Amino acid sequence: MMTKPTDPPALNAEQAMRYSRQLMLPAMDFRGQEALLASKVLLVGMGGLGCAAAPYLVASGIGSITLVDDDTIDRSNLQRQILYREADIGLSKVQQAAAGLRQLNSDIEIHALQQRLTADGLAELIPQFSLVLDCTDNLDTRNAINAACVKAKVPLVSGAAIRFEGQVASFSMQDDDACYHCLSQLFGEQQLSCMEAGILSPVVGVIGTMQALEAVKILAKVGAPLYGKLQLFDALTSQWRQFGLSKDPGCTVCG
Repeated sequence: MMTKPTDPPALNAEQAMRYSRQLMLPAMDFRGQEALLASKVLLVGMGGLGCAAAPYLVASGIGSITLVDDDTIDRSNLQRQILYREADIGLSKVQQAAAGLRQLNSDIEIHALQQRLTADGLAELIPQFSLVLDCTDNLDTRNAINAACVKAKVPLVSGAAIRFEGQVASFSMQDDDACYHCLSQLFGEQQLSCMEAGILSPVVGVIGTMQALEAVKILAKVGAPLYGKLQLFDALTSQWRQFGLSKDPGCTVCG
């Protein structure tokens, strides 16, 4: 089983050149970049959100990323899942995504799991990681990821997008903070998919890159993550709204 490193490796000369524009940022500096290089990220769901988030995580210099998805590429995916090409139709999403991301940054460990993880599988896998990105599109999987993150106390960055709308939130999984179930238990039973309701292509890009931003901030300890906050995006007006998200003492997962 992989373990979380306690002593981040020092940057070598080539890495210092590659990440120089981030190293110039006083809040990041060598400390933050080395923390990124020591991190292990699990990204579940290589649809529109995952395709937007993964390239920025890999380009930013996270040390290791594991992509999880059991699906193959369909022609309808090409409208918004920008890591794939027409020639990829019928092939594995995670395998094609991993191949493209390795060309972006060969210095990063990139792993592909072509499978649908069960609740037990998530519970076994998630403790090995520094952070989880939930880029899935169904409530059952989101709740299973959240439950495993709560148990392992691994931070979670959640994103969702449909029609002209998107949302993003981060969860520290510490005792006093809300978990995703504190939010999801407020939802109705009916959860529409992009196939049923549609989605404007750039909306998943906005939300996915916001997820990558949140992940980098959390891992590098830069700025203020969206802990205890839900951020909503309206593409029709290009406006963001932010709401407080409090821990539910009666939550069956983290309460």
